[in-house]
Amino acid sequence: MLTRRVKYGYGVGHVLNDLCSAIWFTYLLIYFHHVLLFDNSLSGVVLLIGQVADALSTPFVGREADRTDDLPFCVRYGRRKTWHLVGTILVLAAFPMIFMGCLVCSGAQDLAQLIYYAPFVVVFQFGWAATQISHLALIPTITQDPHDRTELNAIRYGFTVMSNVVVYSVTWLVLGLDTTQGGITPEDASKFRYIVVIILIIGAMFAASFHILVKENNNYTNLGASSPTPTPTCVSQDPEVSSCAADALPSPAVVDVPPHFRMKAMDWFREIQFYQVALVYMGTRLFCNLTQAYVPIYLQDSLHLKQTSVAVIPLVMYTSGFLTTMLIKPLNKKMGRKASFLLGAILGCSGCVWLYLGNGEVYSKYLVYPMASLLGAGGSVMLVTSLSLTADLIGPNVESGAFVYGAMSFTDKLSNGIAVMLIQSLNPCTKCCPQCSWYYRGVLTFCCGGAAILASLGVLSLLSAKIGHRSRPISSTDEESASRDRATPGCNPDLPPYPLSPNDMDGWQGEGAGQEDKGDQGEGELTHNLTHNIEHTGEEYQAVPQGLRARLPSDPIEDVVI
Repeated sequence: MLTRRVKYGYGVGHVLNDLCSAIWFTYLLIYFHHVLLFDNSLSGVVLLIGQVADALSTPFVGREADRTDDLPFCVRYGRRKTWHLVGTILVLAAFPMIFMGCLVCSGAQDLAQLIYYAPFVVVFQFGWAATQISHLALIPTITQDPHDRTELNAIRYGFTVMSNVVVYSVTWLVLGLDTTQGGITPEDASKFRYIVVIILIIGAMFAASFHILVKENNNYTNLGASSPTPTPTCVSQDPEVSSCAADALPSPAVVDVPPHFRMKAMDWFREIQFYQVALVYMGTRLFCNLTQAYVPIYLQDSLHLKQTSVAVIPLVMYTSGFLTTMLIKPLNKKMGRKASFLLGAILGCSGCVWLYLGNGEVYSKYLVYPMASLLGAGGSVMLVTSLSLTADLIGPNVESGAFVYGAMSFTDKLSNGIAVMLIQSLNPCTKCCPQCSWYYRGVLTFCCGGAAILASLGVLSLLSAKIGHRSRPISSTDEESASRDRATPGCNPDLPPYPLSPNDMDGWQGEGAGQEDKGDQGEGELTHNLTHNIEHTGEEYQAVPQGLRARLPSDPIEDVVI
């Protein structure tokens, strides 16, 4: 059972990223187009550079965060938390430079200014990716319970919504100080600087709280050092069995989870569910990020509302999303992950249809708020549920969890960057004109609605599947690994008490073989007993929280997982 300290300490760990992300997606295009007077295409290039840098960074960070041969500081402090700390420092250093104006080329051409901003954008996005992936990868490490994972994702998204609310509230206050102007102009550059400085101070405080409240269990324990013979290891179910290495460990090391394959990074590419969940995650992020990026532009260039509208309407969206997060955990329990996601997609598509049909003064003054509420609620349900589906896909394979989150984020960032670049390049006018009214309405209706439908198709493809079920075929490496496996009698009744050749494995069944399945323990929880057919187990081991591994001195090549 997770404590409140861990839950809410974890929840605030992504606040700095969320604050910067809200400014990045909501105000970057407006800032570069309306304040710095970049044309639409170059404004899109700035965002594309950031998204490509983020997309390339996430798999790298994911692989590195899963390494087990870290520096002593990483081992003591925690691999995930170390990457989180590095990312936080990079974000705090690079992000403000994007909104401070070109210090040496303020009067230069747009292309020269673009070259100036590009390095800061790349550094910021690498830091953002390091923080995001390390933070997400902590979820499977902290808990194996699917409902706890849903709660952690809901708390995380709740703080994401609150972060966006803070950004839009601060923006509303800063922009609302000057009531003489209608739209956003180059004279508002100093206001954006004030907004960024205030937001970074708030984010730094929450990042410090995360590092104080959450402890990552990431210690290496040198077991068996006094014995030249490797001690057989298992997670004993019988308290009277004393020959297992689990008896010598502290109680937190004993974790009751189903046996499963050790999944390396390349193994995930052979799992069909990896691609299905990636489709769901990519479509969800497209919906959320495109609505976040183009609703403010739609309000300015299509509805021609006051500059405070770029803070008020997004504030309504995320307030609706925050209220919805309170219902996501009971909704997941009652309806299941897949039905909950489809409900969120219906809400999001309803908001897109409302926006397409909206017109006139009454819509601009009053009916735009229900539209924003539908977009916010739908995006909230879809995003939290897609993150839970990703955690379910990882299951107890926490040894490569960061890579999975990195791969999911790769599809998200790259698709967002390409989509924004295409939208900006296809804009029919360089400055605000009557065609903009139709263009941005079409973008929000068809691009965002299409993204929600795309994600729904991914969920529909998973309806008959149990999320987290492994279908990895046996390889020559697996056969060699299986031939080296050893088991201790009394530790696991499903493993043979002596080494078996591959030909003998077909005829052996453990004590647990033939027993009926005990039932579905919830989506995302691996309940299939892979030891019923030994030849398909490959490299089998019992999962424990990431980091509880021992390297035996008598076998310097292989790790024994406890």
